[in-house]
Amino acid sequence: MGLALEEARAAAAGGDVPVGAVIVHGDSVLGRGRNRREVDRDPTAHAEVVALREAARHDGIWRVLDCTLVVTLEPCPMCAGAIVNARIPRLVHGCDDPKATAVLGRCPLRSSESCGQMGRNYCNGHDQQPTVHHPD
Repeated sequence: MGLALEEARAAAAGGDVPVGAVIVHGDSVLGRGRNRREVDRDPTAHAEVVALREAARHDGIWRVLDCTLVVTLEPCPMCAGAIVNARIPRLVHGCDDPKATAVLGRCPLRSSESCGQMGRNYCNGHDQQPTVHHPD
């Protein structure tokens, strides 16, 4: 979480919402990201998406398997979808986001059977929705 917080501070210094993310595999960091929407003028440049892109480039494949995504703020619906599509099996977020919640709140990743079925159909039977770990 310390590395994700460093990224969040850098996002704030760049004039963006202070959210940071890292993707780790064991002791290796495969991707780092911070919110870059203002800097890049890109509505999809959320910390999680930036980190996912870097991790995919690192491994040369879009599936980011056997990794953990650590993010300072609960992912929004767009990022939650990207996390599922990238096959990230474990998500750790620092605090809840009551405004744009997609993990524990309005549209939780694991609660909708119809969404789960859609994911299974999309993934041809390789439904690997992330396990959410929220530090108390």
